[in-house]
Amino acid sequence: MNCLVDTNIFLEILLRQSAGDKCKRFLQASNELFISDFSLHSIGVRLFRENAAPVFEAFVADSLPNLEIISLNEAGYGQVIAARRNFNLDFDDAYQFSIAKENDLAIATQDKDFDRVKSEITIISP
Repeated sequence: MNCLVDTNIFLEILLRQSAGDKCKRFLQASNELFISDFSLHSIGVRLFRENAAPVFEAFVADSLPNLEIISLNEAGYGQVIAARRNFNLDFDDAYQFSIAKENDLAIATQDKDFDRVKSEITIISP
């Protein structure tokens, strides 16, 4: 199944958090993985803020060759607003949802807020 990987999956690994090993196994076992431009930028912001630019550099070098970066098209921003209204999602979750819906992707995430959209798209919890 083609899958959009949410920011939190990568951060679990990069920040060596408790679910990092589980998330790493998921990524290694999966095919056709996508990352949104929003996730990539969010990871960069977080790692730079924590003075971990070398970690971001390694992430880009190791991961991006195996991921397709996707962006929301201009018309998709209406879907972001609708996702906010219909599912009470914050901006980042509404953006991820909209990209996944637009590209017919499941979302791999640990964010329970996505439980609200299970009627619309497949949610995978590694």
